Amino acid sequence: MSVRITVWNEFRHEQKNPKVSTLYPNGIHEAIASPLREKGYDVKTATLDQPMHGLNDKVLDETDVLIWWGHIAHQEVSDEIVEKVVQRVWKGMGLIVLHSAHFSKVFKRLMGTSCDLKWREANDKERLWVVQPNHPIVQGINEFIELPQEEMYGEYFDIPQPEELIFLSWFSGGEVFRSGCTYHRGLGKIFYFRPGHETFPTYHHPEIQRVLANAVEWAAPHEIKQPICGKVQALETLPSLQS
Repeated sequence: MSVRITVWNEFRHEQKNPKVSTLYPNGIHEAIASPLREKGYDVKTATLDQPMHGLNDKVLDETDVLIWWGHIAHQEVSDEIVEKVVQRVWKGMGLIVLHSAHFSKVFKRLMGTSCDLKWREANDKERLWVVQPNHPIVQGINEFIELPQEEMYGEYFDIPQPEELIFLSWFSGGEVFRSGCTYHRGLGKIFYFRPGHETFPTYHHPEIQRVLANAVEWAAPHEIKQPICGKVQALETLPSLQS
Protein backbone atom coordinates (compact mmCIF):
# COMPACT_ATOMS: atom_id res chain seq x y z
CA MET A 1 0.00 0.00 0.00
CA SER A 2 1.32 3.45 -0.92
CA VAL A 3 2.45 5.68 1.92
CA ARG A 4 -0.09 8.45 2.48
CA ILE A 5 1.60 11.83 2.93
CA THR A 6 0.29 15.22 4.01
CA VAL A 7 2.55 18.23 3.37
CA TRP A 8 1.69 21.13 5.69
CA ASN A 9 2.86 24.67 5.01
CA GLU A 10 2.02 28.10 6.43
CA PHE A 11 1.71 29.44 2.85
CA ARG A 12 2.32 32.99 4.02
CA HIS A 13 5.69 33.95 2.52
CA GLU A 14 4.48 32.98 -0.96
CA GLN A 15 1.61 35.45 -0.68
CA LYS A 16 3.69 38.33 0.73
CA ASN A 17 7.14 38.07 -0.84
CA PRO A 18 7.47 38.25 -4.65
CA LYS A 19 10.82 36.46 -4.55
CA VAL A 20 9.27 33.50 -2.76
CA SER A 21 6.22 33.40 -5.02
CA THR A 22 8.53 33.38 -8.06
CA LEU A 23 10.52 30.45 -6.69
CA TYR A 24 7.44 28.61 -5.45
CA PRO A 25 4.45 29.83 -7.51
CA ASN A 26 2.22 27.04 -6.20
CA GLY A 27 3.59 27.22 -2.67
CA ILE A 28 6.43 25.45 -0.88
CA HIS A 29 3.99 22.67 -0.06
CA GLU A 30 3.42 21.90 -3.74
CA ALA A 31 7.16 22.06 -4.47
CA ILE A 32 7.63 19.36 -1.85
CA ALA A 33 4.53 17.38 -2.79
CA SER A 34 4.96 17.24 -6.55
CA PRO A 35 8.19 15.15 -6.69
CA LEU A 36 6.69 12.76 -4.14
CA ARG A 37 3.56 12.35 -6.28
CA GLU A 38 5.80 11.61 -9.27
CA LYS A 39 7.27 8.74 -7.27
CA GLY A 40 3.80 7.29 -6.83
CA TYR A 41 2.96 8.45 -3.31
CA ASP A 42 -0.53 9.51 -2.26
CA VAL A 43 0.15 13.15 -1.33
CA LYS A 44 -2.22 15.79 0.02
CA THR A 45 -1.39 19.32 1.11
CA ALA A 46 -2.70 21.49 3.94
CA THR A 47 -2.11 25.13 4.86
CA LEU A 48 -2.47 27.35 7.88
CA ASP A 49 -5.47 29.39 6.77
CA GLN A 50 -7.68 26.43 5.89
CA PRO A 51 -10.33 25.39 8.45
CA MET A 52 -8.53 23.53 11.26
CA HIS A 53 -5.31 24.37 9.36
CA GLY A 54 -6.27 21.64 6.89
CA LEU A 55 -5.63 18.99 9.55
CA ASN A 56 -9.03 17.72 10.62
CA ASP A 57 -9.44 14.23 12.07
CA LYS A 58 -10.15 12.64 8.70
CA VAL A 59 -6.97 14.09 7.15
CA LEU A 60 -4.83 13.03 10.10
CA ASP A 61 -6.40 9.57 10.22
CA GLU A 62 -5.47 9.15 6.55
CA THR A 63 -1.89 10.40 6.98
CA ASP A 64 1.03 8.01 7.44
CA VAL A 65 3.69 10.73 7.28
CA LEU A 66 3.18 14.44 7.97
CA ILE A 67 5.74 16.88 6.53
CA TRP A 68 5.75 20.27 8.31
CA TRP A 69 7.12 23.62 7.08
CA GLY A 70 6.55 26.76 9.13
CA HIS A 71 8.33 30.03 9.86
CA ILE A 72 6.51 33.28 10.61
CA ALA A 73 3.21 32.08 12.06
CA HIS A 74 4.06 29.35 14.58
CA GLN A 75 1.91 31.00 17.25
CA GLU A 76 -1.15 30.99 14.96
CA VAL A 77 -1.28 27.20 14.98
CA SER A 78 -4.01 26.22 17.42
CA ASP A 79 -3.08 24.20 20.47
CA GLU A 80 -5.94 21.84 19.65
CA ILE A 81 -4.35 20.91 16.32
CA VAL A 82 -0.91 20.63 17.91
CA GLU A 83 -2.34 18.16 20.41
CA LYS A 84 -3.98 16.11 17.65
CA VAL A 85 -0.70 15.91 15.72
CA VAL A 86 1.30 14.95 18.81
CA GLN A 87 -1.22 12.24 19.68
CA ARG A 88 -0.99 10.83 16.13
CA VAL A 89 2.81 10.75 16.34
CA TRP A 90 2.64 8.87 19.63
CA LYS A 91 0.39 6.33 17.91
CA GLY A 92 2.78 5.82 14.99
CA MET A 93 2.39 8.60 12.42
CA GLY A 94 5.73 9.69 10.97
CA LEU A 95 6.74 13.36 11.18
CA ILE A 96 9.28 15.19 9.02
CA VAL A 97 10.10 18.66 10.35
CA LEU A 98 11.72 21.06 7.89
CA HIS A 99 14.00 24.07 8.31
CA SER A 100 12.43 26.80 10.50
CA ALA A 101 9.76 24.41 11.76
CA HIS A 102 12.30 23.67 14.48
CA PHE A 103 10.40 26.48 16.26
CA SER A 104 6.97 25.01 15.54
CA LYS A 105 4.73 24.21 18.49
CA VAL A 106 4.59 20.59 17.35
CA PHE A 107 8.36 20.06 17.28
CA LYS A 108 9.01 21.95 20.53
CA ARG A 109 6.29 19.93 22.26
CA LEU A 110 7.77 16.64 21.06
CA MET A 111 11.35 17.64 21.91
CA GLY A 112 10.61 19.27 25.28
CA THR A 113 13.29 21.94 24.74
CA SER A 114 13.48 25.49 23.37
CA CYS A 115 14.86 24.27 19.99
CA ASP A 116 16.71 27.61 19.71
CA LEU A 117 19.83 28.11 17.60
CA LYS A 118 22.11 30.64 15.88
CA TRP A 119 21.12 31.91 12.44
CA ARG A 120 22.17 34.28 9.69
CA GLU A 121 20.46 35.07 6.40
CA ALA A 122 23.34 35.90 4.07
CA ASN A 123 25.18 34.53 1.05
CA ASP A 124 26.32 31.32 2.79
CA LYS A 125 27.14 28.10 1.00
CA GLU A 126 26.01 24.97 2.85
CA ARG A 127 27.65 21.58 2.63
CA LEU A 128 25.58 18.83 4.27
CA TRP A 129 27.97 16.02 5.14
CA VAL A 130 26.54 12.52 5.41
CA VAL A 131 27.68 11.09 8.74
CA GLN A 132 25.58 7.89 8.64
CA PRO A 133 26.39 6.65 5.12
CA ASN A 134 24.40 3.41 5.41
CA HIS A 135 21.23 4.95 6.79
CA PRO A 136 18.11 4.55 4.58
CA ILE A 137 17.50 8.32 4.65
CA VAL A 138 20.70 8.88 2.62
CA GLN A 139 20.24 6.04 0.13
CA GLY A 140 21.48 7.30 -3.23
CA ILE A 141 23.25 10.33 -1.71
CA ASN A 142 27.03 10.70 -2.01
CA GLU A 143 29.37 12.03 0.69
CA PHE A 144 27.67 15.41 0.87
CA ILE A 145 25.01 17.67 -0.62
CA GLU A 146 26.19 21.13 -1.57
CA LEU A 147 23.78 24.07 -1.68
CA PRO A 148 25.27 27.25 -3.18
CA GLN A 149 23.00 29.51 -1.09
CA GLU A 150 21.19 28.83 2.16
CA GLU A 151 20.32 30.50 5.44
CA MET A 152 22.87 29.62 8.10
CA TYR A 153 21.84 27.72 11.21
CA GLY A 154 24.63 27.22 13.74
CA GLU A 155 25.30 25.40 16.97
CA TYR A 156 24.36 25.41 19.72
CA PHE A 157 21.03 23.83 18.69
CA ASP A 158 18.93 23.27 21.81
CA ILE A 159 17.45 19.86 21.06
CA PRO A 160 17.68 16.53 22.88
CA GLN A 161 20.63 14.39 21.84
CA PRO A 162 19.57 12.89 18.48
CA GLU A 163 19.09 9.15 18.41
CA GLU A 164 20.83 9.24 15.03
CA LEU A 165 22.75 12.09 13.43
CA ILE A 166 22.41 11.74 9.66
CA PHE A 167 23.74 15.08 8.35
CA LEU A 168 26.23 17.57 9.75
CA SER A 169 26.29 20.91 7.93
CA TRP A 170 29.22 23.21 7.35
CA PHE A 171 28.63 26.80 6.25
CA SER A 172 31.05 29.08 4.41
CA GLY A 173 30.81 31.53 7.32
CA GLY A 174 32.49 28.90 9.52
CA GLU A 175 29.57 27.43 11.51
CA VAL A 176 28.48 23.81 11.77
CA PHE A 177 25.03 22.42 12.53
CA ARG A 178 23.29 19.10 13.22
CA SER A 179 21.12 19.19 10.11
CA GLY A 180 19.57 15.72 9.99
CA CYS A 181 18.37 14.23 13.28
CA THR A 182 16.11 11.29 14.04
CA TYR A 183 13.97 10.55 17.08
CA HIS A 184 11.29 8.16 18.24
CA ARG A 185 8.37 9.52 20.24
CA GLY A 186 5.91 6.86 21.33
CA LEU A 187 5.44 4.63 18.27
CA GLY A 188 6.22 7.43 15.81
CA LYS A 189 9.44 8.34 14.02
CA ILE A 190 10.61 11.95 13.61
CA PHE A 191 13.20 13.34 11.20
CA TYR A 192 14.36 16.95 11.45
CA PHE A 193 15.96 18.19 8.20
CA ARG A 194 17.50 21.67 8.24
CA PRO A 195 17.70 23.13 4.68
CA GLY A 196 14.77 24.93 3.07
CA HIS A 197 14.87 28.72 3.48
CA GLU A 198 12.01 30.23 1.52
CA THR A 199 14.06 32.67 -0.62
CA PHE A 200 16.31 29.94 -2.04
CA PRO A 201 15.36 27.14 -4.49
CA THR A 202 16.30 24.37 -2.07
CA TYR A 203 13.20 22.23 -2.60
CA HIS A 204 13.87 22.11 -6.34
CA HIS A 205 17.25 20.46 -5.69
CA PRO A 206 17.10 16.78 -6.78
CA GLU A 207 19.18 15.51 -3.87
CA ILE A 208 17.01 17.32 -1.33
CA GLN A 209 13.98 15.76 -3.01
CA ARG A 210 15.69 12.36 -2.78
CA VAL A 211 16.32 12.79 0.94
CA LEU A 212 12.66 13.70 1.54
CA ALA A 213 11.45 10.64 -0.35
CA ASN A 214 13.86 8.43 1.60
CA ALA A 215 12.74 10.03 4.86
CA VAL A 216 9.09 9.33 4.05
CA GLU A 217 9.89 5.62 3.64
CA TRP A 218 11.90 5.60 6.86
CA ALA A 219 9.26 7.44 8.92
CA ALA A 220 6.20 5.63 7.58
CA PRO A 221 4.51 3.25 10.03
CA HIS A 222 4.76 -0.34 8.87
CA GLU A 223 2.62 -2.94 10.66
CA ILE A 224 2.52 -0.97 13.90
CA LYS A 225 0.85 -2.92 16.68
CA GLN A 226 -0.70 -0.68 19.31
CA PRO A 227 0.46 -1.80 22.77
CA ILE A 228 -2.03 -2.78 25.45
CA CYS A 229 -2.21 -0.15 28.19
CA GLY A 230 -4.45 0.47 31.19
CA LYS A 231 -5.96 -1.92 33.69
CA VAL A 232 -5.56 -5.62 32.81
CA GLN A 233 -6.31 -8.98 34.32
CA ALA A 234 -3.43 -11.02 35.71
CA LEU A 235 -2.15 -13.91 33.62
CA GLU A 236 -1.64 -15.99 36.75
CA THR A 237 -3.86 -16.62 39.77
CA LEU A 238 -3.10 -14.06 42.45
CA PRO A 239 -3.73 -14.33 46.18
CA SER A 240 -6.73 -12.40 47.43
CA LEU A 241 -6.20 -8.88 48.75
CA GLN A 242 -8.60 -9.62 51.56
CA SER A 243 -7.01 -10.70 54.83
